[in-house]
Amino acid sequence: MQTYEFNGEKYKKASRHQKDWGTQLISGLDLSGNESILDLGCGDGVLTEQLSLLVPNGTVVGIDASKGMIKTARQLEKHNLQFYHMNMVDMSFQEEFDVIFSNAALHWVKNHSLLLKNSQAALKPGGRILWNFAGQGNCSDFFESIRRIIKTKQFQPYFTAFEWPWYMPSKNEYESLMKQAGFTGAEILEENEDRYFIDTDEMIRWIDQPSIVPFIECVPADEKEAFRHEVIKASLQSALRPDGTCFQPFRRLRVSACKEEQKCASHTSRTNFF
Repeated sequence: MQTYEFNGEKYKKASRHQKDWGTQLISGLDLSGNESILDLGCGDGVLTEQLSLLVPNGTVVGIDASKGMIKTARQLEKHNLQFYHMNMVDMSFQEEFDVIFSNAALHWVKNHSLLLKNSQAALKPGGRILWNFAGQGNCSDFFESIRRIIKTKQFQPYFTAFEWPWYMPSKNEYESLMKQAGFTGAEILEENEDRYFIDTDEMIRWIDQPSIVPFIECVPADEKEAFRHEVIKASLQSALRPDGTCFQPFRRLRVSACKEEQKCASHTSRTNFF
């Protein structure tokens, strides 16, 4: 699996929308306080810490493939909260977790068949997943801009072997994957999370961490700033509104499911997962 390096400190300042989605997702968990939770793609660890506060008698593990993210997250470690540098498709946990949580991360994973298989293995019987990640149509304005730029004469030579970094499926496509993986009681919701950045500075921070990272890695050092400038200019041209805010269409999939449906019924929360 292709992985990318991110700056955890910069991400912390650029991820207001992701934190909003994650806090909303966490509010849907009905926890007794002694669960074991795995956070896939934990990033800077801020949301993972929120989970640890809900299970004072349990344990929370956050994993991320970026060393920069884990470096920032480890500042939050405590008795029931640990972070590990790990590629989630390589995880080999066996029936260790009651809940596998993930927010705004799984679109960075291309092989979801393997991810779902590993998640099945990692869950205890009756365990459940609760995920939010980008779906079909996400960030279409930004993607249109950057696709146009990487095809220009100046930058196209650096992207001849480039592989698009994200997997953003439709609801129907992901339903098929879930069935193949053997999850029961699965519910997949399409969510329109269109958002406004409060100003151009906030949108530029989001472009820098994490959106431009897979692309700028392909560009030679002496061309990186020029490439970044063109991406920002094109993105703001389509996103900037008369009031100074910047618009971006966000489309998410909210996925919940059980390893064994009949054992999961008692954990159903107010969000009516099942």
